[in-house]
Amino acid sequence: MSKKFDVVVIGGGPGGYVAAIRCAQLGLKTACIDKWVNKEGKGVYGGTCLNVGCIPSKALLDTSHKYEEAKHDFDMHGIGAGDITMDVSKMLARKDQIVKNLTMGVAGLFKGNGVTALEGVGKVLAGKKVEFTPHGGEAEQIEAENIIIATGSVPFNIPPAPLTDDIIVDSTGALEFKEVPEKLGVIGAGVIGLELGSVWGRLGAKVTVLEAQDKFLHVADSAVSKEAQKLFTKQGMDIRLGARVTGSEVKDGKVTVTFQEGGEEKSETFDKLIVAVGRKPFTDGLLAADCGVNLDERGFIHVDDSCQTAAPGIWAIGDVVRGPMLAHKASEEGVMVAERIHGHAAQMNYDVIPSVIYTAPEIAWVGKTEEQVKAEGEPYNTGMFPFAAVGRAMASNQTDGFVKIIAHAETDRILGAHIVGPNAGDLCQQIVIAMEFGSSAEDIGMMVFAHPTVSEAVHEAALAVSNSAIHKVNRKSRK
Repeated sequence: MSKKFDVVVIGGGPGGYVAAIRCAQLGLKTACIDKWVNKEGKGVYGGTCLNVGCIPSKALLDTSHKYEEAKHDFDMHGIGAGDITMDVSKMLARKDQIVKNLTMGVAGLFKGNGVTALEGVGKVLAGKKVEFTPHGGEAEQIEAENIIIATGSVPFNIPPAPLTDDIIVDSTGALEFKEVPEKLGVIGAGVIGLELGSVWGRLGAKVTVLEAQDKFLHVADSAVSKEAQKLFTKQGMDIRLGARVTGSEVKDGKVTVTFQEGGEEKSETFDKLIVAVGRKPFTDGLLAADCGVNLDERGFIHVDDSCQTAAPGIWAIGDVVRGPMLAHKASEEGVMVAERIHGHAAQMNYDVIPSVIYTAPEIAWVGKTEEQVKAEGEPYNTGMFPFAAVGRAMASNQTDGFVKIIAHAETDRILGAHIVGPNAGDLCQQIVIAMEFGSSAEDIGMMVFAHPTVSEAVHEAALAVSNSAIHKVNRKSRK
């Protein structure tokens, strides 16, 4: 193995492997170090996202949605399917095969682009050096003109509910339940908790979500969070807000959780408990004391707007730096850094990063919430349109939710969009593109949208900003 590279990337997740590929495409001699080992004990790339995060969870979400639809909705279509059963082992096997296909795909991309794949652990040393320790081998030093840190994040664990065997689990463990629990507890009503809770809830578990915050989905626009809470409750999810977990006890294969709610001490017993209270940057053993890379007070690596650290030639991207912990944000930071290393004046627009929760219905947003716009004192108009008034949504029995667009009252420039409903993630991307090019709500309203499609809700919401929606009675927008 060569001991000198133009770029060494530490971490092979969606930030690291994308950065490595782009660096190699630009003609830079590149290596990528990753410590991930799969169930067979083999080194794989893709990080949390491909192995135990974004991808496997979406595989389970899709399966559980199909099961629920077959069990409850086929009859209205005139489809008789008899007794619907669920084979959890087959569902997990399908999930594992998807993960295998994608991780092998990354390995193929490395080979095709000439990226040197190094399986093991990397540590940043002073003087643009990296200590690489292969699995089961001796440490050696590698020189690099540039180092990109992309080590990602790990789940938070909380003292009142320490992980215990397969009863109290984190998000990784929640992907591996061998059977559907009768009663499932989830600590945390964030993206991960809602997605995993909805998977097992659709398969038959009675799900209780314990959320310490008093507001549901406090990061989302209030109209969306209220609608989502109503829909999830209607689906059978028991959401307890203002519920702070104080302890847990595992006994006879079950877990009893104690928590404070409304000033009272309460308890619930579950077959399984998922701890999903967020994630923290992973920097354990990563940085030598004299390497020049600094951490902020929350443990994130300090970088500038271009993801450069205080140490020349050392960059950091993804979950380990400021900003939302999103795979697509990490990937685009990786591309930006690769371009800047090659001498291009690349930059990233952090104002138009979409967020998606892959529940059913999906929840997605981009830009500012109405609460943020109001707090900033900007004059604004809003336009909303329900999926219940969209023909395609009605035909596919997906009429819950709405599209909401916020635009500046004077310039009409789109400030944000918030969606709960079918294909929300894909519909939100239409507004991401519009905002990237500085579009107004009128611009969207003047475009031709195919009929019948659920995207017509985006069109009508844009028209509603100026009280011009066609397929609903318009009301005066708030300013």
